Amino acid sequence: MSYRVYPTRGAAARALATEFVRIADKATSSRDRFTAVLSGGNTPRDAYRLIATDEFSRQIKWSQTYIFWSDERAVPLDHADNNARMAKETLLNHVPLPLPQLFRIQSQHPPQQAADDYQATMQKFFTGRLGMKIPKFDLMVLGIGADGHIASLFPGTQALAEKERWVVANEVPQLDTWRVTLTYPVINAATNIIFLVLGEEKAAIVKRALTPPADPSEAIPAHLVRAANVHWILDKPAAALLEGQSQTN
Repeated sequence: MSYRVYPTRGAAARALATEFVRIADKATSSRDRFTAVLSGGNTPRDAYRLIATDEFSRQIKWSQTYIFWSDERAVPLDHADNNARMAKETLLNHVPLPLPQLFRIQSQHPPQQAADDYQATMQKFFTGRLGMKIPKFDLMVLGIGADGHIASLFPGTQALAEKERWVVANEVPQLDTWRVTLTYPVINAATNIIFLVLGEEKAAIVKRALTPPADPSEAIPAHLVRAANVHWILDKPAAALLEGQSQTN
């Protein structure tokens, strides 16, 4: 893992937008397609808005771009907490992405049905169309919760142990809810993963995530991310407890 610290939230958002464009250009130049996984929540909003601006958007071949999501809440598609709705409002409604190349989790259905449908959608695209045994996304944009969860892989939940399925319905007892989430087999097959983490409330979990656990039993979900290229983009408050650890470009 590598990380870079930026002085402000805005600078961190610009760093993510810059990396999004770089990875998209590399992917479309080499194989005429760019597959990306977006996350929800509040953290990536500014970065998504930046990507939608002409400065960044005009550098992306949207006709060759395919967008998926890391996870989704069990809420209707138009609910304020829907991850895809946030990304559409801030980014995807403002760029010329062909609608058939946007793959939402159908969270209006019961979680297990939504997970089964999304798995089938991904199999049709990656296996049926591209001949892949497992999805190999060019880029995943992820965040981290204060408890160390990534996507909707929460501490102590059953989805952490999933080895076969690409998408599961995951019960999250600590939140009294269900989520639909990608699993580690897919996450760890990604070519690039970028974590965007902002704010002093995340400083403790960032420190823990970037410190290898002395005992495997002390691992948090973020420790189980083992993709080829994992990079963390942090603002200064989120990195406040990392003094003494070297940054890597």
